[in-house]
Amino acid sequence: MTLEIQAARQQGRPVRSHPIGAETERRFQRLKYILLEMSPLAVAFSGGIDSALLLKVSCDTLGLDRVVAFTAQSELSPGHEIEDAARLAGAWGARHIVLEAHDLDDAEFTANMKNRCYICKQRRFSLILEHARPLGIHCLAHGENVDDALDFRPGSLAARELGVRSPLREAGLGKTDIRTLAEWLHIDIWNKPSSACLASRIPWGSPITAEKLRQIDQAESYLRSLGIAHQIRVRHDGQTARVEVEQEAIVRIAQPDVLPKVLEKLKRLGFSHFLLDLQGYRTGSLNAEGSEEKGVTSWQWGGEASR
Repeated sequence: MTLEIQAARQQGRPVRSHPIGAETERRFQRLKYILLEMSPLAVAFSGGIDSALLLKVSCDTLGLDRVVAFTAQSELSPGHEIEDAARLAGAWGARHIVLEAHDLDDAEFTANMKNRCYICKQRRFSLILEHARPLGIHCLAHGENVDDALDFRPGSLAARELGVRSPLREAGLGKTDIRTLAEWLHIDIWNKPSSACLASRIPWGSPITAEKLRQIDQAESYLRSLGIAHQIRVRHDGQTARVEVEQEAIVRIAQPDVLPKVLEKLKRLGFSHFLLDLQGYRTGSLNAEGSEEKGVTSWQWGGEASR
């Protein structure tokens, strides 16, 4: 019998319906021990699955009076992420403070060089700490996990420089562990697709503007509403929308009853070309070296192949 089942039965709580595995449970227990050292705690809460698990376990472990969730909001944030953050924090009774980040006021950030994520994280973490300290909170945690080391993450450097902790990573939790634990804890976004700030859809060196971010957010929201793909990215390259979906969804998006609607929507948003990436969705594809054209097919408006 696991420690969690024993505790649930002793406290009269319902026993969760499926096991999480010995190794995941060991990491889960390690996470709670780490959090106990960090009270009181501010959690950088984006509304994604990683920070959602971190917030839920922090509240359960430390108590609602020892945890404050902070969400930094700007044009970079997908609308559904902000909605999920507010909904989940409210459902759990967590204190939730939403801060306006004003990311686009920083010319160095909007220039979109390869230190973009570093600048953004430094700004946002500094903003949260500035508001947490008057509350008597000097420890800030974010949702980085061990799998994040597999991609280009300059924002991690900003976290380390500011003393921001990564309890999920410190406990050895990867994405599979996080989804398993989130389902086990009845977090309803446990299977939510991975997300990232909207600026990650804009190639390095192309300026970040509010209009580009609006186009990306609305395009992705529309494709999501069609229910044809689980994972969606709209990469913004000038007048071209390069769409990535998981491999099995590529055929669905190209169907004659779907494609014309997609083309028309993207046209209304201001795009003049649509490219469907035959390599499918992959994390950090704009970070990869080499040609952006490889493995891509495209249509002009009306469906005529352009290459």
